[in-house]
Amino acid sequence: MAQSQEHSQEHSQEQSKDFGFGEEQALLKDQARKFIEDKQPLLALRAATKGTEDPYHGGERPGSFDVAAWHEMVALGWTALAVPEAAGGLGMSLVTAVAVAEEIGRGAMPTPLTSTLQSTFVLRQASEQDAKSQQAIEWLKKIVEGSSASLAIQGASGSLEVDATDITVKNNKLNGVAYYVQDIQKVDFLVVSAKEAGHLKLFCVELNAEGVDVSYDRIVDLTRDQGRVSFSDVTATCIAESGEDVLNGALPALLTLVSADISGGCEWLLQTTAAYAKVRTQFDRPIGFFQAVKHPIVNMMIAVDESRSLTYAAAAAYDADSDTCHRAAHFAKSNASDSAEFCANRATQLHGGIGFTWEHDVQIYHKRVMHSQQLFGDGYWQRQMAANYL
Repeated sequence: MAQSQEHSQEHSQEQSKDFGFGEEQALLKDQARKFIEDKQPLLALRAATKGTEDPYHGGERPGSFDVAAWHEMVALGWTALAVPEAAGGLGMSLVTAVAVAEEIGRGAMPTPLTSTLQSTFVLRQASEQDAKSQQAIEWLKKIVEGSSASLAIQGASGSLEVDATDITVKNNKLNGVAYYVQDIQKVDFLVVSAKEAGHLKLFCVELNAEGVDVSYDRIVDLTRDQGRVSFSDVTATCIAESGEDVLNGALPALLTLVSADISGGCEWLLQTTAAYAKVRTQFDRPIGFFQAVKHPIVNMMIAVDESRSLTYAAAAAYDADSDTCHRAAHFAKSNASDSAEFCANRATQLHGGIGFTWEHDVQIYHKRVMHSQQLFGDGYWQRQMAANYL
């Protein structure tokens, strides 16, 4: 027993060292960056979304993404990163998944990978602590094989309280509507929360199942899609009888993955703005010479470093099974949400007139990080939640 406790402490210390970010994570992060840069996702995005840029007056936007690139990601093992070995996955840490999610955000890549990773952590939590664990493992195997997934766990209020779902279940039949479902035009199945006799349960259902109807939201983020899913007597597979415990256990991972996406996007905004300030001239000098430009860029750099540090600290806390993982995740998402607004606004402002136009990629990143700012709660809400753990 003493040896077991000693081993657990050593494992915790190892995970916490350098936030659990080692050579393996560095290599994977570098691979992800090169992969996404080679795919040049924004070129295809511009062609696919032409005429739909305005969410209020444009046409209905297709949820297109590079399907071939998705299959390559599956072949590279990215969808299997966090899947337990018992389900055929690699069983790697949240820190490892965060390294990839950060590069997805940096490349503003339209892909269901981050939503699939989030769903993976919910399924993984269910497989570890619920009597229906075998059902969760079967759906995790689908992810390893290449199926994409998203979470349908929010009601009309948008609240993340675990009992806020508007879906009910009786005899494994789902009825009701799930709101704010991410990447709904790209995924194969959903992880759904539903109430039955005052208890919250979790289910999995194929998106093309009979009785499932999808309505698409008009959002400003061009790189992602969002929608509402209606269930009418939909037969679903229960993966967790104790849905509240599973969602609470997985919440830090969900928040941390969104924070990683924001950190990557903000890094791109910082680097692009700094490069622009070196070549754009005014009064016969690069605009980066002037303090009114120089100081905001430095503040952007500080915001990015803070966001990334808190994100990896939260991931390391989750991996080490620390009592502080919820608080750390709320702090990370709080800081990332504030950094999203600050970096997006400064980047757009310092690019001048072109920063507001469709011609420049700044507006694409601006919209993406602002969407992520609200996703799973903004900075103000996160600070309220973090206060519960002080």
